[in-house]
Amino acid sequence: MKIGVLAVQGDIREHANMIEKIGHTPVRVKSIETLNDVAGLIIPGGESTTISKLMKKTGLWEELKRKAQEGFPIFGTCAGMIVVSKGIANYPQQETMGLIDIYVERNAYGRQVFSFEEILSFQGKDIKVTFIRAPKIVKYGENIERLIEFKDAPVLVRQDNILVASFHPEIEDDPSVHQYFIEQMVAKKQVK
Repeated sequence: MKIGVLAVQGDIREHANMIEKIGHTPVRVKSIETLNDVAGLIIPGGESTTISKLMKKTGLWEELKRKAQEGFPIFGTCAGMIVVSKGIANYPQQETMGLIDIYVERNAYGRQVFSFEEILSFQGKDIKVTFIRAPKIVKYGENIERLIEFKDAPVLVRQDNILVASFHPEIEDDPSVHQYFIEQMVAKKQVK
């Protein structure tokens, strides 16, 4: 399957490498044409205001919102989580896409120098995850499925066709979270 990685800013190469590692074709999405050629999209970590600004400039912002409402699978990591959230508690002036019923706090786990790794449980096994200037989910709706938690806060959640992570699964060797997105969300959407 062709899996898109939003290629305007952020951890693009790392996500593309992970998609290849698990046997799928990564497509760098920079235009509506390339977006329409993929089965699902990953919005990587990076700088959320820059990603949002560039998405609007290319027309991807409105097109992705439209596609999401039709069930198109999206996976946002770190800054990607911020971009698709309903709002930002500590930066309310920044516009978000409102695709998943969560409110986040930017840089809630500390500045870049305070980045850290943790071993957390996901689907019955331990995986290593890395938090880098990570957002924290501070409020979420009742339809949010909490898949991984850290210190009583959800850090990997899903609502229908939208999956988001506070951490960076693309920089570890374990493809579990990407496999979940592709197998449980993208592939199942293709079958329908």
